[in-house]
Amino acid sequence: MRDQISEGLKQALKARDQRRTATLRAINAAIKDKDIAIRQENRGPATNEEILAIVQKMVKQREESFAIYAQAGRADLATVEKEEIDILNEFLPRGLSEDEVDAAIRAAIATTGAEGPKDMGKVIAQLKTEYPGRIDFGKASGKVRAALAEASA
Repeated sequence: MRDQISEGLKQALKARDQRRTATLRAINAAIKDKDIAIRQENRGPATNEEILAIVQKMVKQREESFAIYAQAGRADLATVEKEEIDILNEFLPRGLSEDEVDAAIRAAIATTGAEGPKDMGKVIAQLKTEYPGRIDFGKASGKVRAALAEASA
């Protein structure tokens, strides 16, 4: 992932795309900050999972800003945030559709042998392992809870 971002930055610099360049530099800066924090723990550079989490956090921050700017009637700033979201999303894995999420939840319940709401943590952990960055766990947790309630009934 690190190489993809670096290559994207090189292309943006050559194309003189200021928005893309600034966004990719922000990603690189966040990755370097993470690398420095990890170095204090005597580990190697950030893993792909950690980089994925950084990019997801950046998308979430920009989505919140986009909503605030749109609500305040600042279309110019909202447009900037939307463009940055689109650039960041290029580096994230494709998210699962609703049907795919439902199927993944059923498979995770079967794999973990979950029988009721008390097993929700096991199911979520299984989903996070199998589909890192591809499921919105804020939304999926409600579906998991409903599926487990249905399974225990």
